[in-house]
Amino acid sequence: MRNIDTMTARPQESILATNKVIRNTYMLLAMTLVFSAVTAGISMAINPPFIMYLGSILVSFVMIFALNRMQNSVWALPMTFAFAGLMGFGLGPLLNHYLAMANGGQIVMTAMGMTAATFLGLSAYVLTSKKDFSFMGGFLAAGSMILLIAMVALFVLPLFGVDIGAMHLAFSAAVVLLMSGFILYDTSNIVNGTYTNYIMATVGLYLSIYNLFVHLLSLVGFLNDD
Repeated sequence: MRNIDTMTARPQESILATNKVIRNTYMLLAMTLVFSAVTAGISMAINPPFIMYLGSILVSFVMIFALNRMQNSVWALPMTFAFAGLMGFGLGPLLNHYLAMANGGQIVMTAMGMTAATFLGLSAYVLTSKKDFSFMGGFLAAGSMILLIAMVALFVLPLFGVDIGAMHLAFSAAVVLLMSGFILYDTSNIVNGTYTNYIMATVGLYLSIYNLFVHLLSLVGFLNDD
């Protein structure tokens, strides 16, 4: 009888632990997104040079590595907000660039609405269906490597006078698809109990939303470019 009770208790404890990770992840995600919006607003008002956006991307790689190392320490939460604040601040020059275009406000709001609809739709599907998308891990890793190489090419080719307009558009479309895949993958791992640390789960979803917005902004801006 004691063994049966123990076996019953373990799944219950696992469900409670998973629900706690889900709750903490989405609560922290909401707070970091709001914090990013605040720092982005400050950056837009200050209007730093565009290099700030590129610099924030480079520094974010170091911060992600540090977060991964300290994910179970007391510094993980402050570091997460520092990361989100930096990413938001770096977004300011990019937003000012698009707002300076014709219909700039419409471009930004459209990209923001599409990002929200994509994230909420994909997340809701996984949360309700409980479908396991862990099989996508290998494809997403390979896709990330390919896009990383493509990103380097986009920086290097203009130095040789190569027009990368069409390539940049294709790159943004590929990133949108990849980030949609990561949202399915990460949400599935959270829901099914694979991820047990809500800090890294939050960072993963945050990065997917951030990159999804940036590259939807690029696509919408291109389509509205006169």
